Amino acid sequence: MDTILLDVVNWDLVLDGHGDIAAAHSPYSLAQDAASAVRTFLGEAYYDTTLGVDYSLILGKFPSLPVIKSAIEGAAKTVPGVASVKVIISSIAGRTVSGQLHITSTDGTV
Repeated sequence: MDTILLDVVNWDLVLDGHGDIAAAHSPYSLAQDAASAVRTFLGEAYYDTTLGVDYSLILGKFPSLPVIKSAIEGAAKTVPGVASVKVIISSIAGRTVSGQLHITSTDGTV
């Protein structure tokens, strides 16, 4: 499934060579949509308030890694076409958590 291409630094729209809004195509679009799902706060999406991560369980607290991973994994799995998600936390420094999502699509693409 195609989606609007977002700049990886600013997470904003990108224009193509003709000045039109650029599109992302599979498999990149699936990974981008999963990343967007993880960046969404629960209730933030006005068209479906059940989407997003319940950051109230994480922000301002000291949750365990399994709690963080589970919250992120759950949000990524809401994206149509995502079969499984592996969350890899690479560092926790102060109030910043960094890591990767390894997404497997329903057609087996990783």
